[in-house]
Amino acid sequence: MFLGEHMQRKILAAAMAASLLLVAACGDERAADGTTASTGAAETTVGEQTTVAADTTVAADTTVAAANGNITVPDDYPTIQAAVDAAAPGDLILVKPGTYNEAVNVTTDGITIRGLDRNEVILDGELELDNGIRILGAKGVAVENMTAMNYTRNGFFWTGVDGYRGSYLTAYRTGDYGVYVFDSMNGDLEHIYAAGSPDAGVYIGQCFPCNSVIDDAVSEHNGLGYSGTNSGGNLLIVNSTFRFNRAGVVPNSGSYELCYPERQTTIVGNTVYSNNQADTPAIDVALLAMGNGILVAGGVLNDIERNLVYDHDKSGIGLVPFLEEDPNDSVPLPEAWPTTCEDSKSKTPVDPGGAILWDSMQNRVIGNVLSDNRAADLIVASAGTDVGSLGNCFSDNTYTSTAPNNLETVGPCDANGSGDWKDGEYDIIAWLSETHPPSVDWKVAVMPALQPKVNMPDAATAPVRPATGPKTIDLDAIVVPSKPA
Repeated sequence: MFLGEHMQRKILAAAMAASLLLVAACGDERAADGTTASTGAAETTVGEQTTVAADTTVAADTTVAAANGNITVPDDYPTIQAAVDAAAPGDLILVKPGTYNEAVNVTTDGITIRGLDRNEVILDGELELDNGIRILGAKGVAVENMTAMNYTRNGFFWTGVDGYRGSYLTAYRTGDYGVYVFDSMNGDLEHIYAAGSPDAGVYIGQCFPCNSVIDDAVSEHNGLGYSGTNSGGNLLIVNSTFRFNRAGVVPNSGSYELCYPERQTTIVGNTVYSNNQADTPAIDVALLAMGNGILVAGGVLNDIERNLVYDHDKSGIGLVPFLEEDPNDSVPLPEAWPTTCEDSKSKTPVDPGGAILWDSMQNRVIGNVLSDNRAADLIVASAGTDVGSLGNCFSDNTYTSTAPNNLETVGPCDANGSGDWKDGEYDIIAWLSETHPPSVDWKVAVMPALQPKVNMPDAATAPVRPATGPKTIDLDAIVVPSKPA
């Protein structure tokens, strides 16, 4: 996602239509017809938990009507998939504690799937099934209060939707992403725990404006804590913790997906530390990005404010380039940055005929507290471009070191700078020659034991909350977090 070799599994042919991107982009299945939906299942009970197998068809005579718009699993339907298939818009599906060996596909608008206990409602892919719950084009679907683990792709996945919410979700040991939102807008991800993914624990990509919020997430022991390719526009990442990943928060641009560049992401009030973890699964860019806290890779117009960032082998906050070696299109000029994702999809990409460089431009880095970031607390770099011409600015941060030197003097926000941008200029090219600890197989990577997480209050009785758009965040009220014990 930044200066280095391109992630080949994500490169798309320039002639692909947007509809095909929905199927193939990012190395995951995005088929809108739900063709991989699991069948029904038989159930057995062991102690207090119900175990659901994914290889048996539910007989037609098991169908029952939902009472007052509520469906209970396994009382009314033995599997989550069977309940989803029977649900109508507005229905609430309540899932009792148990282990459900299912890959659930959702194509019905406006339903809510809620576990009655986050820690005891477990979707387990048994290292064979692809996605725990996948929402394919269905508007306004909320998934709440449950755990997904051991899926070869993703724990929870929304694709091609308008309106979504994931609340009180745990994703643990998954083969691609933990909680994954692609080509979708108007959503909330809140109270999330994600660990053990080679790519990002939490991801929102290919949307502008996204109109989405990530709030109170903990992402650890992933290749990347957060990744967001070509996303932004009222996209807020707030009050969250990114720790013990290869790299922490990595928004990035690239023409291998649509809606480029990445822009206008707001990253405020997060705790980002110790993202130097060498024993995680990791895609290639996570290997190269290792040792950075917040790393903007070819992104523009982002606000990074009031975060606590410490203990990284490279940068605390880095604004660096992404060299795309086999691009589908050229880097758009600044006058094209306001183009919506919808409008950009109608444009035909033009092969530039060679590698392109996405520089990080016009980002604002203000009021962060940084320490013990060994290369430098603050870094801005390019590969051949005068970094002083990129329009990035730095003000009111607490730090020890910057590269170039004296960044807040040469590039302050809302004031004229003075000094030399070449004094102490950072050699980003050196990252290419470094040896990086190899990825660990996600199926066997050593991870922290899964501890109980906070449950959704009153899960059995709480009313349905529509998943129609992001909640309101008072950004001005967010302060720099205190350092954890």
